[in-house]
Amino acid sequence: MMPSGPVPRACWTSFISLLLVCCLLPPGTQGQEFHLRVEPQNPVVPAGESLLVNCSIDCPNAELISLETSLLKESVGSGLGWAAFHLSSVTGDTQLLCSGFCSGSQMIGFSNITVYRFPERVELAPLPRWQPVGENLILHCVVSGGAPRDRLTVVLLREEEELGRQPVGKGEPAEVTVRVLARRDHHGANFSCRTELDLRSQGLGLFQNSSDPRKLRTFAMPMTRPRLVVPHFSEVETSWPVNCTLDGLFPASEAQVQLALGDQMLNATVVSHNNTLTATATAKAEQESTQEIVCNVTLGDVSRETREKVKAYSFQGPNLTLREPNATEGTTVTVTCAAGPRVQVTLDGVPAAAPGQPAHLQLNATAKDDRRTFFCNATLEVHGVILHRNRSVQLRVLYGPKIDRDKCPQRLTWKDRTMHILQCQARGNPNPKLQCLREGSMFKLPVGIPFLVMLNYSGTYYCRAASSRGTDILTVMMDVQGRNPTAITIALALLTILGLVILAAALLYVFGVQKRHDIYHVRQSSTQMPLEPKQPDEAVALELS
Repeated sequence: MMPSGPVPRACWTSFISLLLVCCLLPPGTQGQEFHLRVEPQNPVVPAGESLLVNCSIDCPNAELISLETSLLKESVGSGLGWAAFHLSSVTGDTQLLCSGFCSGSQMIGFSNITVYRFPERVELAPLPRWQPVGENLILHCVVSGGAPRDRLTVVLLREEEELGRQPVGKGEPAEVTVRVLARRDHHGANFSCRTELDLRSQGLGLFQNSSDPRKLRTFAMPMTRPRLVVPHFSEVETSWPVNCTLDGLFPASEAQVQLALGDQMLNATVVSHNNTLTATATAKAEQESTQEIVCNVTLGDVSRETREKVKAYSFQGPNLTLREPNATEGTTVTVTCAAGPRVQVTLDGVPAAAPGQPAHLQLNATAKDDRRTFFCNATLEVHGVILHRNRSVQLRVLYGPKIDRDKCPQRLTWKDRTMHILQCQARGNPNPKLQCLREGSMFKLPVGIPFLVMLNYSGTYYCRAASSRGTDILTVMMDVQGRNPTAITIALALLTILGLVILAAALLYVFGVQKRHDIYHVRQSSTQMPLEPKQPDEAVALELS
């Protein structure tokens, strides 16, 4: 049964060659010593190139030399025993058949043309936008064109490292795949594929075509969620810190972080160090509510998220007020401590009737109340935690001068030429000016500082404290006593006797030391042996007869 459709030209060439061999050769011509040669023999040529083919018979009377081929041919010359043909636009593999007659016998020869062409397209398929570390990466290399395919190989590369090689199949386009386990050191590396057409056995060479490189980005995302540190509650209109940290990221510098309080995106500062990512921001709630703060970390196409609830509360006050900050002695003073809703206030230890209610205190101002401090404590319970705030205010009472009788004695008895301090003090608001003047003169006695008491200081002094609120006067009697002559004489005598005793003791001590260090001489001219003291600085001498 004949196949339907057009018959390829290569098939017709083979059929004609077989027919010539079987039918046209006369019997007895096979195995003769003459030969027909086809040159070049089995050439390999680039696609689309021309080829010059020479058919020759080493027979002296060769004739009718011809070339059978499916290609376009043109006779370019002939001679005794040869004929040359020009083949144009060789685009595919084909077989050439040369035939001729020698002495009436037909001879034939064959040559197979192999056409090679470089791939028209060598392309590495797009890589994943992000490739998880530890998972298989499938590299696809697409090859269009290229022949002969049995000599064409695809090599997959990471930079210059060969990952694998495979022969190119017969499909068009052909696709070659290689599986690679993604690693951290693959991040940022260039991947490519290269075709190798090996025609070295035909005496040509190794022809390479490379695809454009593609950069791979690998990543590693931990299974743990980010650590989000925020307060459980915060005051309205008060800023508070937000801190979000995630460890084990790779590459941490390329991760994206979003911090949000409810629908409000926060302006985060992101810092990466090694495989740790930290994002910080400040947040502020504008009204009382329970809001959710979110930290989302995205790397590649994987995200990790943590959510925490923050309760925003309002703690108003306490406000502590004095109706009269500067009250006159004897007037009524009202102190009020107030705060916001749900806030319990206590004024000087006395609590208000209920949370949210103010506390009051009234008093009749006296001099003892001047500079008195009132304390207000406010408490608010939030999430089972008691929050405290305190305020204080000082009351000033305006009252007239008062000299302290306990610290300012009204009678003084001092000795002449002795140092003393007059410890008189006066109180009042505003502060009074205190002066002590001797009766009948303008002599002013120092107050509060040391001074030398003289005999003529005796007398009566009027100590007067004055301010814009009035005056206060206290009379002080000073009696300065002179020195006793008898006592002075006795003291001098005692001092003289004491000095004489010390002098005598010193002389006795010196004499005793000298006696212990005396040296004596023995004189020869005398029958007696009187002893004379020798001066301490002379040497010892003994005179003998």
